[in-house]
Amino acid sequence: MSRLPGLTLCVVWVALISCFAVNRMQAQAAPPAAPPQEQVQKPEAPPSDKDAEDDEGNLFAPEPSPTLPPGMTGSDANDPRAKLAPGLYDAGEVSMGIEHLLLLKKPDAFQLGATDPDDPKVETMVARLGMGNNKKIPKPAQLLIAQLAFANSDLAFQGNHLFLGNFYGVSIYDISHPATTQLLTSMVCPGGQGDVSVYKNLLFMSVEMPNGRLDCGVEGFPPEPPPPADEDKDKDKDKDKDKDKDKDKKKVNADANDRDKDKDKDKVNADDKDKDKDKDKDKGDKEKEKKRRIPVAQKDRFRGVRIFDISDIKNPKQVAAVQTCRGSHTHTLVTDPNDKQNVYIYVSGTSFVRQPEELAGCSGEKPDKDPDTALFRIDVIKVPVAAPQEAKVVSSPRIFIDPRTGAINGLNNGGTHGKKGAEKPADTDQCHDITVYSAIGLAAGACSGNGIVLDIKDPVHPKRLDAVNDPNYSYWHSASFSNDGSKVVFTDEWGGGLGARCRPNDPNKWGADAIFRLKDDKLSFANYYKLPAAQGDTENCVAHNGSLIPVPGRDVEVQAWYQGGVSVMDFTDPANPFEIAYFDRGPIDPKMLVLGGDWSAYWYNGYIYASEIARGLDVFQLTPTKFLTQNEIDAAKTVRVAALNVQSQQKIEWPAKLVVAKAYVDQLSRSQALPESRIAELQKAIKSAEASHLSKSNIAKLKGMAPSLEKSAATAKAPVDSMRMHALADILKHPSA
Repeated sequence: MSRLPGLTLCVVWVALISCFAVNRMQAQAAPPAAPPQEQVQKPEAPPSDKDAEDDEGNLFAPEPSPTLPPGMTGSDANDPRAKLAPGLYDAGEVSMGIEHLLLLKKPDAFQLGATDPDDPKVETMVARLGMGNNKKIPKPAQLLIAQLAFANSDLAFQGNHLFLGNFYGVSIYDISHPATTQLLTSMVCPGGQGDVSVYKNLLFMSVEMPNGRLDCGVEGFPPEPPPPADEDKDKDKDKDKDKDKDKDKKKVNADANDRDKDKDKDKVNADDKDKDKDKDKDKGDKEKEKKRRIPVAQKDRFRGVRIFDISDIKNPKQVAAVQTCRGSHTHTLVTDPNDKQNVYIYVSGTSFVRQPEELAGCSGEKPDKDPDTALFRIDVIKVPVAAPQEAKVVSSPRIFIDPRTGAINGLNNGGTHGKKGAEKPADTDQCHDITVYSAIGLAAGACSGNGIVLDIKDPVHPKRLDAVNDPNYSYWHSASFSNDGSKVVFTDEWGGGLGARCRPNDPNKWGADAIFRLKDDKLSFANYYKLPAAQGDTENCVAHNGSLIPVPGRDVEVQAWYQGGVSVMDFTDPANPFEIAYFDRGPIDPKMLVLGGDWSAYWYNGYIYASEIARGLDVFQLTPTKFLTQNEIDAAKTVRVAALNVQSQQKIEWPAKLVVAKAYVDQLSRSQALPESRIAELQKAIKSAEASHLSKSNIAKLKGMAPSLEKSAATAKAPVDSMRMHALADILKHPSA
């Protein structure tokens, strides 16, 4: 979930509510365009000034669909996922290639326990989040804000244990039998967003919200004082000035149309006015920055990375709490092959910079005012495995630096789409997520305005190798490598995860995956992939967290799309990605957007687990379809790992088992890379070998088939089929049951 600058409300509860406040103010709607094709629904009429003010008060009101820009298409409104019945636990469901095994509801510790906006629990929770003095938030919105404080977030795995982060703490599950997963314990420790990772006996948790306490207490801090009276007056004055400027602009345009003789002069005047307007806007933005209210310094506040000892899995104990200036929105566990004594944590902070009175050395100034600003960097924490209490920040790499000039604000987004059309380029000063692939010494950073590639051979001092931007991308959110490291999938969290962004009129290039080829440490764009099915106005939906599924011979990723559900994408050919499986539910509420849906969907040792924000924990398994055979599913299940932190990507290696060979044969049959007679011969030989429990004669026959496969590989039309033939030949030379 992304964090973008916005209302004062954003500053008070940055980690979560900021995202939605920005959605309302900067909805990223498409610019005016020619009428779309007939099958696409027409956009609603523009709201009146009064409607706009009402919507600004109700942050959770559904937004009208935009108009598709010329040349773009939206999601399919005829897909069966587009018209599912609403409900929390009784919503309609539909799937293809995925079987839903279990929904385990959130434990009571992570439930608000109130559905009435006037319930005292609502007021209490809103106050703990530092919003108790905000009278402008409607009661229904306060209820939703209080509920969101218990949102599920990211997942980590170790052995038979699953760790589910939550804005209010973490739950630990026993997944020895996935279909009957059991809750072991829940640890209350507020601070959001609660992303977790695990290494041996250590559990790490990200904390960013201002209600986080060193002692994991739930009481938060005293309510922030109300804003000065003149602050509201200034806001009203600004609104009046904006209205006057709009009127003046209209008058100037009308006069220009009537005075043909003075067109050139009027154009100069109009240009001057636009320049003045830009200056006023820049001045206004600076003034807003000055007025932005940072929470009062508190000695017991915690924002950073918590470290727990989980030797006793049912009783985690906090052993360290490493503070950072911007808190930790997400973090990435990094292991160094040359350093077995320590692990490293890359901290991605996306929130406001706290006051130096709260944490010495923190500065939120621009680089020209303070070269030591906490902006434009990540933080690296070194954790001695045997003495985690000694963990500390050891570096703050300037990964956005311009190597030519030395300017630390050396990257920008190149400009993106905004509510009123194209926006000017904005500096990139944060990473949302960094995925490290230590086996190849690289990391892929999804850094708000850019996708970047880092050299992490020295994990304390990562160095940027390449960076890209994209005008279709609103917020670079997360990244995944292909197993061979030749591709990177980036996600765009357009709307911050709290907006409806998969509607029929939402462009399929916005809020989508962007697939890049990676060669010689340089990225080159291949194509986009977006959830094909349209979702409703009350379903938050956009590309979010996913992981590889270890199907040999293919690049396959399972991915969460919030209330868009779970989608499984094949990106073996990066220029032509396509969907091969899915699961979806109807909206939680048909009239109001309530945050929900799958935050993360990850494959772990044969099953797919998804953290459902509002409902709990989903468990799935793949089923065969024309896009994926049972042999391919069984081959994926041969890959077992001891632990999984998805942002710490591991090299996948398949055993030389005959079921893996059968998966390759299925793929060569699907692509018609070998004649049907060769396919039948291979299938028969493998089946006989299995039936004989790998008798010597059958092994000899398999080995005898390897040379012809290698010869065919040399002349295969598609490189991927050549790879499959070589891999199949290797297994046939040394098969195992």
